[in-house]
Amino acid sequence: MLQLYFSPMACSLASRIALMEAGLDARYHLVHLRTKAIADDDSDFRGVSPMGAVPVLVLENGERLTESAAVLQYIADAKPEAGLAPRFGDPDRYRLQEWLSFIGNEIHKAFLFPTFWYQDDGSLAKPRARIAQTLAVPSAHLADREFLVGNSFTVADAHLAWALLLLRPAGVDIAQWPPLSAYLERMQARPKVREAIAIELALRKTLAA
Repeated sequence: MLQLYFSPMACSLASRIALMEAGLDARYHLVHLRTKAIADDDSDFRGVSPMGAVPVLVLENGERLTESAAVLQYIADAKPEAGLAPRFGDPDRYRLQEWLSFIGNEIHKAFLFPTFWYQDDGSLAKPRARIAQTLAVPSAHLADREFLVGNSFTVADAHLAWALLLLRPAGVDIAQWPPLSAYLERMQARPKVREAIAIELALRKTLAA
């Protein structure tokens, strides 16, 4: 069985969404990112991931995958009939990689990560100044499209849905970009997406109590 190391509402939420959309069973291991402790046994998460970052997907042969783009691609390919990634040879497969890289680099690493992990001592001015330009790209792309790639839900949509969810607590109102706001509503209307979000919100609430 696949195993996913995650933290509630972190970028690993996209991997949970992908697993649930694919109908793949997995064992989930909660990680406390601030302390780098695995909730199961309080062991050091850095023994699983040297970078101390989620997601980590443990494959059935025991090998580990890190980085959202790789984890999401693996999940999609593990259940190709679910249609979560274009097949090999389809030009849209490279569009999928393009969007996974864009979301991971331009939204997550460039804005969300520093916003939630760094104290705002003036160092966040540049990321905040740039985020509007960044979000204009998927907004324009989704102005006349239902999904990021092709005509169906892919793991790129799982990734972007997570990023958009985090923008509001990061101080960015996506209502400024109506196509993104409408897109997020569509994604949250999907039963598996809604269920995955509810699971992680409930866990985060429990941990905060």
